[in-house]
Amino acid sequence: MGAGVNRLISDLGVICARSGLAGTTAGGIENRAMSRLVIMGVSGAGKTTLGTALAARLGWRFLDADDFHSAEAKAKIASGTTLDENDRAAWLARIKPVFEAPGKSVVLACSALQQSHRESLTPDYLVHLVIGTDLAHHRLSTRAGHFAGPSILASQFATLETPQNALEVAAGEPTATQVDQIIDAFGLKTE
Repeated sequence: MGAGVNRLISDLGVICARSGLAGTTAGGIENRAMSRLVIMGVSGAGKTTLGTALAARLGWRFLDADDFHSAEAKAKIASGTTLDENDRAAWLARIKPVFEAPGKSVVLACSALQQSHRESLTPDYLVHLVIGTDLAHHRLSTRAGHFAGPSILASQFATLETPQNALEVAAGEPTATQVDQIIDAFGLKTE
């Protein structure tokens, strides 16, 4: 493993120890009855594509945070208007009980651009799907049938607080490569 992955695993071990999570080891979090993983990043990064593929490979549930936006929030986003903290708080409040519901482990695709948003979700694993502005703009310009278009990108990048304790995955890599990277880095068991 590379130095970055080893540092990440070490950081995860420290986080687990500080938060008193059961089932932890020096190497991170063991698979347990239920795990929660968040794939975060700006619009167009490929969170839904990656999350769907990862959940299928692991045999976990998949949730798309876009499904939890109100009609009003979707209209704001479609018009290029940045969501305010009231919009985001209500959205996260709808996501949290479903994300934390007992049962099968879960992968959540969610922008989670700010540290406070990530903290409210308390994932066991955090993946930052990193993308540049040009590729994100291209993807959003050519994506059909989604309410978020390129007009939202500037505010997404301005709002993004880069996480300190996340596995960084390049958005430009093939999905299968991204899935393998996440499984290997976190030592997840596939079905």
